[in-house]
Order: sequence, then structure tokens, then C-alpha cells
Amino acid sequence: MRVLIAEDDERLAALLHQSATEAGWEAELCHDGLEALAAAAPGGGRGDFDVILLDWMLPGVDGVTVCRRLRSMGSRTPVLMLTARNGVQERVAGLDAGADDYLSKPFDLDELLARLRALHRRSSFEDDAPALQVGGLVVDPLSRRVTRDGTEIAVSAREFDILHLLVERAGQVVSRYRILDEVWDGEADIRSNVIDVHVAALRAKIDRPFGANTITTVRNVGYRVDAER
Repeated sequence: MRVLIAEDDERLAALLHQSATEAGWEAELCHDGLEALAAAAPGGGRGDFDVILLDWMLPGVDGVTVCRRLRSMGSRTPVLMLTARNGVQERVAGLDAGADDYLSKPFDLDELLARLRALHRRSSFEDDAPALQVGGLVVDPLSRRVTRDGTEIAVSAREFDILHLLVERAGQVVSRYRILDEVWDGEADIRSNVIDVHVAALRAKIDRPFGANTITTVRNVGYRVDAER
């Protein structure tokens, strides 16, 4: 696995690089946002990365801006954002920018490596199933693209996994436990609002701009995708 580490704290960057190398990965370092953007851009000079570890507070260009610009360039490389900020609005901002996961500082290195492995597993998963469609919404598991009425919608890796899970079981209620188990490999706490944050981000992307209402909340149980109403 090839990972890009964008961290301006030199001691932390060295520790992250060492941990990734000891895990058997090929790791490259960047210390500011502009360097990270140039390295991770599609067709960039450093080649393709399997995952990106991106600090929020980078000099030059912050991590949220880097992530947003990468997504606008068409990059689908999974991004794990490191941040000292743990408020809901900050998490929503990071996820809306295209981050796939976040981890608050201080963090446990084993958890960090596990999250990177999980992101890589999901992004490298190949599915021969045909594209799934609910009304004007199309979810293609092979290309991992989402469109509505012919318009492509940029979603993060976790958002895609949640949406694919719901659309695959259209008309059925998918429990929060199942979402956590299949999308987070059971690593997240059912009591946290991490699912709600991702679903809110999905609704803002696939429904609100189109005047649709695809994802229904089933109180105290989970979520259901219905045909357009």
C-alpha cells in the first residue's frame, strides 16, 4: 500500500512515516498544503497513492482546502484527516470537503493504521454487480460513481459505501448496527453520531440540490432508501 502523509509537525510526521514503513507500506511525506496538493493531484509527479493521511492545519493551504481541490480534480483516493478539532461542525466541514474519515489528536497509532487499512480495503474492493438505480439516482459499484438525472455527484468513500448499502436494499430498513458493521468494520461506537453526520452529508449532495427525498430515517432503528416521492 502506498500512503501520502501530509503533516507539518516534523516529529509527528517522522513517527507516522516510521509506523507506516514498519507496517510494510511505502510512505511519502509532505509538510505543507501546496506540496500535498501537487503530490496527490491526479497525474501528479509522485504517482498514485492508495490512501492520503492529511492534517487539517497545514501551512500554505489547509487540509480541508487540499481535500476539496483534490475532489474537484477528480481524485477518489481515500483521505483520512487528522485534526485537533472534534466539534460536529468541524467534522461536517471535513466530510463535506471529501474526507472519508477523521481522527482526533491525540490518537492511538494502532487505531490510525487500522483506519488506513480499512479505507484501502474499501477503495480496492472490486464488484462485478451492475449499477444500481432508484428513480434518477444511479450507484455504480464498479466505478464507484454516483449520478442523479445524469449529473455526477462527488461523494467520499464512506458516503459511497453507506449509499450503496442502502440502495442495494432499497425498500428495506438497514439498521445502524449493520451500517457500522459493514462500513466501519464495527470499529465505530453505535452511540456516536458518526452515521448521522455522513447521512446528512449524503442528503445534502444527492437529495437537496434535486428536490428529492431518497433517504428516510427510521427512528431508533436505521435508514431506508425509497424510490423518489
